[in-house]
Amino acid sequence: MPDMLVKLYNLEEKKEYKDELLKKGIMIRKAISPEKHIITKWVEKHFNEHWKSEAESAFSNNPVSILIAIDIEKGKMIGFSCYESTCKNFFGPTGVDEEYRGKGIGKVLYLQALYELKHMGYAYCIIGDAGPIDFYKKHSDAYIIENSSPGIYEGILR
Repeated sequence: MPDMLVKLYNLEEKKEYKDELLKKGIMIRKAISPEKHIITKWVEKHFNEHWKSEAESAFSNNPVSILIAIDIEKGKMIGFSCYESTCKNFFGPTGVDEEYRGKGIGKVLYLQALYELKHMGYAYCIIGDAGPIDFYKKHSDAYIIENSSPGIYEGILR
């Protein structure tokens, strides 16, 4: 899959998306180090070992560069979003529990990660090996970087 590029300098912050989720009992926040074992196990269980490794890498940053979604009532993690984990200025991986998909959680995790990168001073963000291309185009006007496949993940050990 190709990489994608997102302009961060004109990305408008939409706090209302996060607020709407909170009204529905879903909190999006930055993870903290004492949660690393819980979060990385969850990522591996719901997705794969490679994404677990990238989530672990996000915990080595200061501040931590992983966001989580929590079902407040059930007190459980339901999604995550990494940035600056595989490479500087990269977004991903990100994922939401199948039971919670289609509720806007992925959109908020994605956009919040972009806002974090913007606040770090980046003008652009790279989505490496972008999966849901139409999703990224729709929510951030991301566009495909020509000749970017295979990208940074070429030759990855599997």
